[in-house]
Amino acid sequence: MAKPRKRGRPTRYMPALAAKICQQLAEGQSLRSICRDEALPPESTVRGWVVDDHEGFSAQYARARDIGLEVMAEEILEISDDGSNDWMEQLDKDGQSAGWKLNGEHVQRSRLRVDTRKWILSKLAPKRYGDRVNLEHTGEDGGPIQTKTEFDFSKLTADDLRNLRDIAERAAGGSGKSKRD
Repeated sequence: MAKPRKRGRPTRYMPALAAKICQQLAEGQSLRSICRDEALPPESTVRGWVVDDHEGFSAQYARARDIGLEVMAEEILEISDDGSNDWMEQLDKDGQSAGWKLNGEHVQRSRLRVDTRKWILSKLAPKRYGDRVNLEHTGEDGGPIQTKTEFDFSKLTADDLRNLRDIAERAAGGSGKSKRD
C-alpha cells in the first residue's frame, strides 16, 4: 500500500525552512510575498515562530529584516537613477520619429515607489532613516526660559500662612519656629 502524501503547507518549525525564509527577507522580499510559495509555511506560522523564538529564530529573523531594509534603501537609489523609461519616442503618421515626450506615468510611478520605500524605512528604522528633529527650548530672544508662578495668598487661613512661613524659614536655614510662636 502506498504511503499517503502529505497535504497542505508546512507548519512545524524546521531550520532549513527558517533559513530559506530569512535568506529571502535579507534579499528585500516581504514576508507576505515569500509565504505565497505553497512550499513554505503561511505568514501567520512564521510570525508565530518569531514570537515563540523557536531555536533562536527571532534574532535570525530580525537580522534578515535589517539586511532587507538596507536592500530597500539601495533600491531607492536604483529607482531614482534609472531614467530608462522616462521618455517615449513620438512617431508621426508615417512612423517616422517626431521627437520625444516625457512619460509622466512612469515618472510618477517611480516617485511613488521611492516615496513608499522611504516611508516604510522611516517607520521600521526611524533612528537610521527617519527625519532628524531637533527641538530647542529657549525663552525670549534665545535666552533662558523664564517661569512665573502666581499664588493668591488671600485664600489661605492663618494656620496655612504660619505653616508656609515656617517652611520658608526652614528652607532659608532657620529653625522653622517664629519668634511669635
